Amino acid sequence: MTRTVPWAVPTPAPARRQPVRFCFEVLRGVAQVDFMPNAACGAFFVAALFASGWQYGLYGLLGAAVGTGVAYGLGVDRERIGAGLEGFNGCLVAVAFAVFLGPGHASTWAMALGGAVVAAVVTGALVNLLKPWALPTFTLPFCLIASVVTIAAPGFQRIWHEGSSLSALPRTAHGDPGLNWGDLAHAFFANVGQIFLMPQWYVGVIFLIGIFVADLHAGFTACLGSAVGTATAWALGAPATGVVEGLLGYNAVLVAMALGSVFLARGPWALVYAAVGAVASTVLTVAVTSFFSPFGGHTLTWPYILTTLVFLVAVPSFPRLRGLAAV
Repeated sequence: MTRTVPWAVPTPAPARRQPVRFCFEVLRGVAQVDFMPNAACGAFFVAALFASGWQYGLYGLLGAAVGTGVAYGLGVDRERIGAGLEGFNGCLVAVAFAVFLGPGHASTWAMALGGAVVAAVVTGALVNLLKPWALPTFTLPFCLIASVVTIAAPGFQRIWHEGSSLSALPRTAHGDPGLNWGDLAHAFFANVGQIFLMPQWYVGVIFLIGIFVADLHAGFTACLGSAVGTATAWALGAPATGVVEGLLGYNAVLVAMALGSVFLARGPWALVYAAVGAVASTVLTVAVTSFFSPFGGHTLTWPYILTTLVFLVAVPSFPRLRGLAAV
């Protein structure tokens, strides 16, 4: 579905072939967080995680490796494994646990390991559940597992190390909505980094380079989504702090890539459709954040999932748009 350079697996001696292949599949699993079945892209993504903090890099690799390994053990279709489709939810689960539970705790490593295993099982369930409608699993396994654990975590003393619960009632937006040129640049790249829960602008730059390495068109739609998400948040008066940190724009990046480069035939109408979806997801991001606040949950990529699901289901009603096969 994407024009990629997948790093064809070399053919060394038989005894070494499988470990090399597995490493490439793990890298593709990391890259599939942004839809790219590309090991080179995955290497850039891993580098970006390490740039944010060495522990996050290790957590990402652990999650992708465990998800891929469990898929092998359960006999999942080799094409799915080879494309990295069995590793990306495990990667996100592990990184999310590191961010929300603290990366330096033994309990977090154990939770990341177990979460990646469960993510593989949930992925299998959703593949079968969504197959009749030819819909992909998106990051739904990640969102389900991460939401359950982060909401439940304060109830378990051995895995929660952050003091009081993060639950709070939604509040009226406050703070200056004004953005200067530096803020806009920071937000543009932070939107890409926040897909992996990383707020640093320079980490977003590395992620974006990885996307462009894999697919120029996908890189363009990622930029489109980031720009539209930032512009929408600013136009509606969102506080500058959240916009600059990328918290309101990362779902727009994913929606724009999904609709503009991955799940629909590429073309001008798909780009317009992707831009509209990016606007919708930015608004939905605030709604989902408010919904989860009383429970201490997190927005994650729920807005991307909900927006893309609705927009993909609507495609048959629009003759100018054409869908591609789900993965």
